[in-house]
Order: sequence, then structure tokens, then C-alpha cells
Amino acid sequence: MTFPGVAESPNIWRWPDVYEAENAAQDATGALWEALEELVDLSGDVLDVGCGDGYHLPRFATTARSVTGVEPHPPLVARARARCADLPSVSVLPGSAAALPLSDASADVVHARTAYFFGPGCEPGLAEAERVLRPGGTLVIVDLDATRHSYGSWMRASAPGYDPRAAERFFTAQGFSTRRVDTLWRFTDRATMGAVLRIEFTPAVADKAVDGTPGLALPVAYRIHVRRRPAGLVAGR
Repeated sequence: MTFPGVAESPNIWRWPDVYEAENAAQDATGALWEALEELVDLSGDVLDVGCGDGYHLPRFATTARSVTGVEPHPPLVARARARCADLPSVSVLPGSAAALPLSDASADVVHARTAYFFGPGCEPGLAEAERVLRPGGTLVIVDLDATRHSYGSWMRASAPGYDPRAAERFFTAQGFSTRRVDTLWRFTDRATMGAVLRIEFTPAVADKAVDGTPGLALPVAYRIHVRRRPAGLVAGR
């Protein structure tokens, strides 16, 4: 099954086991989750767009009434379903951000983490999120803040066409507020760290990143963009 307009996520699509190690290393201080839980009520029906292999779905399930993961890549859908097989409140559906397989006004929170939303060009996904949100619901987009820390400079060097400041201006113009969060990625060993950095950056940049990171931890910055749908709004009007 393919979905029009979906671009490959080469890191997790090609190296899901390495990406699993990356997920395990991320947010070692818990600062990102702490900020997210402070900003967003996660007790209702939560939709995770671009859920990948479902790494975050069990965490959402600890507080949410229901959790739905949507993912366009069939092998990742299968992995996510296997991960959550024993969680009755969690379901995983094939679909894309621009064509969510949910009915109107069916979610209290739409969450997307480093999955699809990179600023200009994501308008179809924003419109779909708005469609499935209930009045008073929240759209929350978590992205890496490539304006800060060495990790941000490595991102910019590997993806020179990406302008993190333009992305932030886009979200502000779209009515989002932004919270900046500093946390750490902490790895179990340097071989794992090197493998992770090599699926995220070009070879030359990855070599520089590995050589420039003593020990097993590196600081990484995120942005949490939040927009709430006005209460009392009716879908389609």
C-alpha cells in the first residue's frame, strides 16, 4: 500500500533496529516528555501521526483513554502492531498525514514527532489534523531545533536545504506557540552512538559528529509547537 505525497524516512525505513536504539537514547533527562505533559492534556483520545514502529505508543497509553498510531510504511505498521499487541487501548492504522484514516472530530490530541511537519509544505497535514481534532483539541508538533547545539549544526550541514528558522516562522504564522526544550541523548556504547549518527547525517558529517562527541551523551534541542482548536468549532463550517 502506498500513499501519494509520502516521502521516505530513510533512517527508520531502512534501519529500524538502529532507529530503535536511537529512540532509546533520546530524551535521557525526560525533559521533553515533562514539557509535553505540561503543555498538553494526554488523558483523552490521542493520535500519533507518523508513529513509525510505535515506540511512543505505550507511553501515551499510560494516560490516554485511547491511542491511535498512523504510519504509511507497511513494515513499520507491522512492527508497531506487534509492539502494542497486549495494549487494548492502542490501535495502529496505515495512512498518511495528508489522508488520516479517522473520522471528523475524533481525537483530542494530534501528535507528530520528527515525522512529517517541517514547516512550509505541510499544509495538507495541518488541515487533516484540524479535521480530526475535536473542538478544544490540541495539535502538537515536536521537531528538532536545528538552530542550537552541535547537533543542530550537524543537521544543517547534512540538509543544507532545510531552514529551521523559516520552519519556526511558518509555525508562528500558522498560530502555534513554541516551547524550546533542551535534553540529552545518552547511548549505551560508542558503537551504538556511531551507528545512530550515521543514519541521521551524511558520512562526512557523521564522522565529524562521532569524533566531536566525547563519552556517550550529547545535548540535543527540541521545539514543541502547540496549537489548540477553538472550543465550539464544528468541523466543515
